[in-house]
Amino acid sequence: MKGYSYTILENPQSYAFARIEGVNASYKDLCEVCGRVLGLSTEKALILLEEFSQGNLPVLFKSRNKRLGARRELGGRKGRYPKKAASMVLGALQSAIANAQSRGMIAPYIIVHICANKKRTFPRMSPKGRRSRSDYETARIEVVVREKEIIADKKKLKVEVSKPKETSVEKKAEAQAELTKIKKEPEAKNKKQNAEKKPAPKKKNINSGDNQ
Repeated sequence: MKGYSYTILENPQSYAFARIEGVNASYKDLCEVCGRVLGLSTEKALILLEEFSQGNLPVLFKSRNKRLGARRELGGRKGRYPKKAASMVLGALQSAIANAQSRGMIAPYIIVHICANKKRTFPRMSPKGRRSRSDYETARIEVVVREKEIIADKKKLKVEVSKPKETSVEKKAEAQAELTKIKKEPEAKNKKQNAEKKPAPKKKNINSGDNQ
């Protein structure tokens, strides 16, 4: 879709999009939260983002982790509790799921693309002539979900019932039946030929000379 950083090559009807502009949250925290749910199913991602937004689980920071503390829940790796960023990502994911349902996509869905980028920077100067500056930065979030099993044409969808595999006993029984059938075929042909060659019985002549 135009304007998104994710390109779809085929089956665009199996994808759904969502975007939030002007997010008042750190884009660095948003990037780390997005990286933890990329590639997951929407069901798992919703549960994980709920835990992140409530502060029950820390978010693993693979980058931008200078001077961060180690977390016992992450096995000694560095992490943080970005509740605000997690709640923003959760809202974007819920919007993408709603768009997928409105398009008639078949659940479950998978997150194939989710990212956060820095949007705009607004300068903020301190009052009373102080020379300190604190900028106000905004970000945006993109989410793309797709069907777990992409179907080329939903109208031609056919559920094929797979036949149970034959066991070795059944195969042996079928082979034995075929052998007996092959053996019986020549016997039946011989009986038919003998019946055709057998001469008809002779009729007795009533007007024979013995009765005179």
